[in-house]
Amino acid sequence: MFEHKDGNPVLDLTDDQSWHLVDNTRHGRLVVSVAGEPDIFPVNYVTAARKIYLRTAPGNKLAQLTINDAVLFEADGVLSDEAWSVVVRGKARVLNTSADLAPVEELGLQSWVPTLKDFYVEIVPASVSGRHFQLGQQPEREI
Repeated sequence: MFEHKDGNPVLDLTDDQSWHLVDNTRHGRLVVSVAGEPDIFPVNYVTAARKIYLRTAPGNKLAQLTINDAVLFEADGVLSDEAWSVVVRGKARVLNTSADLAPVEELGLQSWVPTLKDFYVEIVPASVSGRHFQLGQQPEREI
């Protein structure tokens, strides 16, 4: 997927490489924190213009990101011989005007489970970091 130089099994990805992976994945995890207590939620999502969009229902996730809009979003993938992980730090906001909702509704984001998820959330990134891994056995330690 990516070329690793000097045989290093860990590659730090560029922003463009990281966004390529996030743009082509549809599941991730949203991390929120309220009063110093972190919480994590699996989500499905779509991207557009380097922003992340997800849908949710009333509950802990919605309440927590409304109280503290600073979030982490993580998407990853694992294949037989390689893996990757991308973390996006940013601010989340619930979209609530028709001007905000109209273009997002056109992205076709559907809930994976048969529940009502009437709230759209937008994550505006402050930073993105990604790493790609070539999988293999741990090498023998030199004595």
